[in-house]
Amino acid sequence: MKQYKAVLVGNGTMGKRHRARFEACGVKFVALLDKECSDESVLISSVAGKEFDFAVVATPASTHYGYVKFFLERKIPVLVEKPLAVTGAEAQELVDLSQQNETLLFVAQSECFNPLFLNFRKHFMAELSQGRSAVQLEFRREHRYSPRCRDVDVCLDLLVHDLGLFFTLFKYEDVEVSGSVLGNADASRMRLEVVRGPYKGVAAEFYVNRNSDVDVRTISVEFGRQGNLPESNYSVSLARYDNNGEIAHIPDSLENEHRFFLKLLDGACGAWGKRIAQTAANCVKLATRI
Repeated sequence: MKQYKAVLVGNGTMGKRHRARFEACGVKFVALLDKECSDESVLISSVAGKEFDFAVVATPASTHYGYVKFFLERKIPVLVEKPLAVTGAEAQELVDLSQQNETLLFVAQSECFNPLFLNFRKHFMAELSQGRSAVQLEFRREHRYSPRCRDVDVCLDLLVHDLGLFFTLFKYEDVEVSGSVLGNADASRMRLEVVRGPYKGVAAEFYVNRNSDVDVRTISVEFGRQGNLPESNYSVSLARYDNNGEIAHIPDSLENEHRFFLKLLDGACGAWGKRIAQTAANCVKLATRI
């Protein structure tokens, strides 16, 4: 594989993680820009004369749109932290721009590459293929207070993770929001239903809370009794915990994500790349309904 060169914009917690994992894959960073580089003229001068193959944007969410647009307009591939933007219109504009300029846009929702989720997805979809109906899912994501990501509400901070997981299972065009979306800046609920297609009848409840007393990342499944198939209820955790009961970072998720991004950059799986970008935009559209 080609040895790629990159620029990092945003050298905070996630920026450092992205840099470390990419460097482990052989990527060389030719510029590290911190989040204060928000003026376009400063950004232009910071990258002028540097040869690089892609940019990583890991700044506060409210700045993603401007940075991503800057690079896409110059036909420079981008990996950006979630959420893609803070409005559905901006998110869709970026996806459209990436397609018009035939430039890779990849949104880092690493839970989709979490080996614990990939194992769940394999077995869950196998169960669905048996023809079960009346399936109820619950996605639950809670953590204790953190000062990080407070420039956006909890839906753009946390809900987009689980919406991203849901749309690796079901098609966006087959799904509708059911009932009212309830919540506030720090805790929210949403219910989605699959209303058409082969999985019609599946429903999913989402609950997110970033001021919780506990740290939880779970998916619960309820299969109702059907024909000769018995009732089946179970729950899986998408997190590993340290000795203090705190959620531990799973490096495999980022490693899987980065290796897939580099494959996309190398020209493989182009249809998947477009689908991932559109899914990220769709997640923003749903997350901003409140």
